[in-house]
Amino acid sequence: MTTGEREEGRVVLSCLPVVMMAVVTVVDLTAGPEVGFLPLVSLGPAFAGLIGTWRRTALIGVVALLLCVGLGAYDGLFGTRRGYTAMASVVGVTAAGVTAAVMRGRREAELASMRSIAEAAQRVLLRPVPRSAGPLQVAVSYTSAVAEARIGGDLYEVVASPHGVRVIVGDVQGKGLAAVETAALVLGAFREAAHDEPDLVALAARLERSVAREANGEKFVTVVLAEVRVEERAAVLLNCGHPAPMLVRSDGCVDFLRPPAYALPLGLGTHGGEPPRSYRVDFAPGDQLLFYTDGVTEARDADGTFFPLEERAGLLKSPEAEAAIEALREDVVRHARGPLHDDAAMLLLRYR
Repeated sequence: MTTGEREEGRVVLSCLPVVMMAVVTVVDLTAGPEVGFLPLVSLGPAFAGLIGTWRRTALIGVVALLLCVGLGAYDGLFGTRRGYTAMASVVGVTAAGVTAAVMRGRREAELASMRSIAEAAQRVLLRPVPRSAGPLQVAVSYTSAVAEARIGGDLYEVVASPHGVRVIVGDVQGKGLAAVETAALVLGAFREAAHDEPDLVALAARLERSVAREANGEKFVTVVLAEVRVEERAAVLLNCGHPAPMLVRSDGCVDFLRPPAYALPLGLGTHGGEPPRSYRVDFAPGDQLLFYTDGVTEARDADGTFFPLEERAGLLKSPEAEAAIEALREDVVRHARGPLHDDAAMLLLRYR
């Protein structure tokens, strides 16, 4: 549901109490006291409690009570058992609506507090990447599957190291706070090791030790590491079980940079498998490298069709890298026609 649709729904609900009381009034005046519509005036405060504040709900309740007294007098029911029953129903429903509004307000305040904390955690965990590094333009996009949290287990970082511009994009197994904790561990280790380790193989080994030591085999992280060597017009990649980055050449040709052999995700090194091996690709002016998590390629439409990333590579033609990746993100959301079922992170490197 879009923001406009949510706002439209709130407006409809806010008008509903008045509409319901007006309808009950018209029907009661038309049908007469024999039909017994008078207690339905309590629908006003009942619907008010669904969305309004407790003050607005109480105000609607007072209006409903006055309306009930007026209609009861008009119908000749004021002072009778039916009249008292109708007024009692209005008072009881109003009290219940006020209570519900108070409890809902407290929950909304707690949720707003959690969101602000999550946003602060996101700024620390996924701090803004540099918009440029030498001749490289950098842009990122992150869409969390958990709207209330706004953060999840996907991670990314760009570090200008003595060995070149180094990049990591990864996806932690699972969701929630445990995934965020593991993502913070990997990013912390990467930010330090990116300056120290001479090559990506040594960097991956250091990350593996960090994850294995802290996660105890209970978590694993798929990552792709990259080192852009501008003077050589090349990029060196190392893939640990992560989706292959997409390379868009200056002439529009698209290639997915699959490794000669995938290494196991971080945290599973004790299980054997292929050792991490780096591989080199040409990366020249005009080229673009898109790193992403599986939340992008596994986004499905109503028919279960996966997002066709290769077919959408043309969306990256915008002169500005940030506009290009935002256009691609919006296309992913349109394809899914609603909230994504998994976190989706993208990082674009553009060689200007």
